[in-house]
Amino acid sequence: MEEDEEALLVRAQAEREKIFQKYERGREPGAEIDPWEDPDFSLYKHTDRYGFIHKHTLPTRLDAGTTRRREIELEREKKWLKMLRKLQRKDTVEKLRSRIFKGIPNKLRPEAWVKLLGVEDVMKKWPRVYREMLHRARRFSTEVRQIDSDVNRQFREHLIFRERYSVKQQSLFNVLAAYSMYNTEVGYCQGMSSVAGLLLMYMDEEEAFWGLNVLFTDDKYAMHGLFIEGFPKLTRFLTHHDRLLERFMPRLKRHLDKHHVDSVLYSLKWFFVVFVERVPFSLALRVWDVYLMEGERVMTAMAYTILKMHKNRILRLRDMDFIIEFLQVKLHSDFGYDDDFVIRTLGQIMADLKRVKMDLPPPAGPNERPKCAFGEIIESSVEKKIGRRRPLFTENELNVHNAVISRRQEMDTGSQSHISDDIPDEFFGIIGANTSGIHSYRSENSLCTSIASSNSSVASSMDCVTKL
Repeated sequence: MEEDEEALLVRAQAEREKIFQKYERGREPGAEIDPWEDPDFSLYKHTDRYGFIHKHTLPTRLDAGTTRRREIELEREKKWLKMLRKLQRKDTVEKLRSRIFKGIPNKLRPEAWVKLLGVEDVMKKWPRVYREMLHRARRFSTEVRQIDSDVNRQFREHLIFRERYSVKQQSLFNVLAAYSMYNTEVGYCQGMSSVAGLLLMYMDEEEAFWGLNVLFTDDKYAMHGLFIEGFPKLTRFLTHHDRLLERFMPRLKRHLDKHHVDSVLYSLKWFFVVFVERVPFSLALRVWDVYLMEGERVMTAMAYTILKMHKNRILRLRDMDFIIEFLQVKLHSDFGYDDDFVIRTLGQIMADLKRVKMDLPPPAGPNERPKCAFGEIIESSVEKKIGRRRPLFTENELNVHNAVISRRQEMDTGSQSHISDDIPDEFFGIIGANTSGIHSYRSENSLCTSIASSNSSVASSMDCVTKL
């Protein structure tokens, strides 16, 4: 090993240890916290029932509809408490689906989500694994710099993540660092911080770790294929999404194609993190309730539901940027429909798609499933340990690149390059090499991706998926 590489390895190890020490100290007196990393709370004075802080004034009185919904939720809490105590009984399982579509009471989501994911059984089976993975991460993880960077910007408008090195920021860092060592095929991809952060709103640290693993490895959810190199599951679901539009909403599909709005530009966060930060949070929770019960078919149906419910509005938009802004930004602040109505519509569309056998894309290939043993120690290359850029793409990355270019050429070979906020850094690096107006390089561990664009409407980065 060259002398300069030895020095870089020592420096990388020291940097990793320093990051871990910062999270260990948290916010205790004397902790090193840069002023820019902490928010000005004076600007944020209004907190909603889910813990998100708002600059604008929230209503001091609830309207009649909201009041009634809260009353119904309180009534449902009693039924849910009884049902959760006897969840394994056959008659209870039959009731579970209908009650989930009506919404899990927010106070009972922690217990309900843990049970739906089977987290308690996994924790009993592997009681010491989480702490062992966290210990290994401190010694060996090559991902901690990126994780640290993403923790610093994940859900910062939420009370529990608002302060730098707060208890939940510590937990988020620990969960992601430990999982990068447990699932070495995936390691860490930035979208995982959104998923883990959501779980930590309703679970403790070790529960969230195992909940994340269930989401990645259980065939019902199979998120592993979304985040593995090459993003094969994403490609499969995007292709199926396009087929649904072509068959059932051809006019809308022609409208999107005419304005160069490929589904890759608006739907990545729909699929990567199951609609978090693309619809109002209250609705995202309802979608997740159903997702934890029904699995990945919810993603197909909800993506279709959004476009079906807003088809007329989208058809009136005559500019690509306006369409993407509507789907990515405006629907997040105001979906335009009551949550209950949306979920009822989702349930109906799930049934309709199942009837025509289009509720899911074709089955996953072996490249979407885990191949390595979990928790296996794999020696990283020197380049990865020190974060050295690697100039060449892997075969999987080149396949994704070619697939994206083909999709773009099918729409309009002369169109300009418009890239969404949602697209992962890793994905950006793959497609950027030969895409007009985009220049990028790829880091071994995704720490060094740079974007330069000639078009001001092009978003600066895709954060796999911090800005998803």
